[in-house]
Amino acid sequence: MSALTVLLTAGVAVSGAVDLAAAQARRPAAKPTSAAKTPSRTSTTARTSIAKPGTTKTGAAKVSASKTSAKRTSAAAARTKRVAASRSARARRARAVAARKAREAREVAQPLYKLDASGAIVPDVRAAAAIIYNPVTHEILWEANGEQERSIASITKVMTAVVFLEHEYDLSREVIVDPIDVRGASTTFLRGKERLRLDDLLHLMLIASDNAAARTLARQSIHGPEGFVGRMNEKARELGLTHTTYADPSGLFSDNVSSALDMAKLIAFASSDARIAPIMQKSNYTLATSRRTITVHNTNRLVGSDVAVQGGKTGFIRSAGYCLATLLKLPQGDPVAVVVLGARSNAGRFMETKHLFNWVASKAQALLGPPAPPQDPQLDNEQVR
Repeated sequence: MSALTVLLTAGVAVSGAVDLAAAQARRPAAKPTSAAKTPSRTSTTARTSIAKPGTTKTGAAKVSASKTSAKRTSAAAARTKRVAASRSARARRARAVAARKAREAREVAQPLYKLDASGAIVPDVRAAAAIIYNPVTHEILWEANGEQERSIASITKVMTAVVFLEHEYDLSREVIVDPIDVRGASTTFLRGKERLRLDDLLHLMLIASDNAAARTLARQSIHGPEGFVGRMNEKARELGLTHTTYADPSGLFSDNVSSALDMAKLIAFASSDARIAPIMQKSNYTLATSRRTITVHNTNRLVGSDVAVQGGKTGFIRSAGYCLATLLKLPQGDPVAVVVLGARSNAGRFMETKHLFNWVASKAQALLGPPAPPQDPQLDNEQVR
């Protein structure tokens, strides 16, 4: 073979190799084999495994929220059940109290009587002590433990009025309520820093049994709060109230003690004061403070009833029971003091008082005869002429 032939053959081979390489370069890349695809699936799995924790957290949050909602629903249901039970218990207690009061009212509606040492029929009472006293003759017409010392509660306020009015003549004077007098007052219509007249304070004290009003009057007196109580005790001795001791002007303290006889004497004395008696005879009263208007009603239920009340004051604290001191007018025109201490209920003190009054009125009528008929004013005028 010639050299030329060899060279041509070599050239063709080289050219073919070059063409083959170029063709291979132009050919699209071959698809990866299954071995090459494995990393991609692993990557997808990894992405999937990354996504799954997120999905798990969302589900857990939903479960947690569902549990929280269930707990809240359960707690709300429990609260509703407790509220319903509490309301039901209150309703039962209210019904029980109403039933007890109705039963007591039925019981005290019937007067009690007994035989005394002489065999006469005389009243009997359910209260701890009571008395019927004639303030004109100073005669005790009937009594049960009449001189026994007991707490008298707000009947104390009668002496507070008596002592305050000894040296106070301008009842139109305005004063400011000290906040300390309102604090712990139990029963009061007043607020600290309010301004009102002394006359209004007297009405609040004697009609509504306002404890802060009693304290304010004592503070505004010439004696001051401490000296005022001392003067109350001095006045008690001056009036011959031998079983009476005062510890505060409102009657909230159980140390305010007296007897039915002493309170009969005191209510008769106070009712002779033209500044005190008209107040105790009012069924209600409206006053204006520097801030508002207040209407109060008399705690003495006998006022405005078929009994002629010339004076009276209620009282209650736990140690005293339900108390009432009254000066009543008999059909014959004579006054009689009836005092009931330590009654078992609010209604009891009024019913016991009425029973005693009715008894003494019937006795007086038997002794003195029926009341004289009212005379014709015109006839009187003609006689004067």
